[in-house]
Amino acid sequence: MFHERTGAHLVPPEPHFRWRGGEITRLEGFTDAVFAFAVTLLVVSLEVPHTFDELMVAMKGFVAFAICFATLVQVWYYHYIYSRRYGLQTTYVIVLNAVLLFVVLFYVYPLKFLFTLVIGGLTGVTVPQEQMNRMITSQHQVPVLMVIYSAGVIAVFALFALLYRYAYQKRTELELNEYEALSTRNAVIHFSGFAGVAVIVAAVAILVPEKYAGVAGLLFCLNGVWGWIAGSMLGKQERLALERMKAKQTVTAHS
Repeated sequence: MFHERTGAHLVPPEPHFRWRGGEITRLEGFTDAVFAFAVTLLVVSLEVPHTFDELMVAMKGFVAFAICFATLVQVWYYHYIYSRRYGLQTTYVIVLNAVLLFVVLFYVYPLKFLFTLVIGGLTGVTVPQEQMNRMITSQHQVPVLMVIYSAGVIAVFALFALLYRYAYQKRTELELNEYEALSTRNAVIHFSGFAGVAVIVAAVAILVPEKYAGVAGLLFCLNGVWGWIAGSMLGKQERLALERMKAKQTVTAHS
């Protein structure tokens, strides 16, 4: 796609979903600024190394930082797609957006803490063992940590599910076609499923013996299973909707 006024090549929108968001709004600009600040918090939380050995220790934290950064970018991308698809600026959307940003900012440090701990436990090189011992001082803290992280995941995906549910309720006003309405409804199911996986993780972390609570985090792998199942079933519905729309357009063109 070529922008005549600027002479720049633009990234084209989704092929089968008309984007209703126009110019970047103040809400989107504010959201981008908050996400940028959240990434900044990830960086400034790293202590500036004073020696070469400390620098090497900081470099070993690259994997944990990369995971946290990728997680924030993923949430930002979900918000970007939603804003571009619907361009909704109602009070309800603003409130949900504000809650989402609050959750993102609040969970920056717990997110980094958890993945630093996990990567350190798996590799043994992310942080020194003595620091690992200071991070978790007793077994009963592990299930609490898993519940805290799961609560953040539940909040993020539940908020996106509510945002898409609202867009689906506004499908007439937004003039969503059959495919767009179905895709919007399916997004509610997708995000609700991801939130449900986090509920399972939290429940397992509470119910199993404390020494096995950390293993509950592996259940987040169910996100991949859920994504594949939902993508296969709901994706088929969307493909059929596209075929019906094309068939109608063909009939209309020949009538």
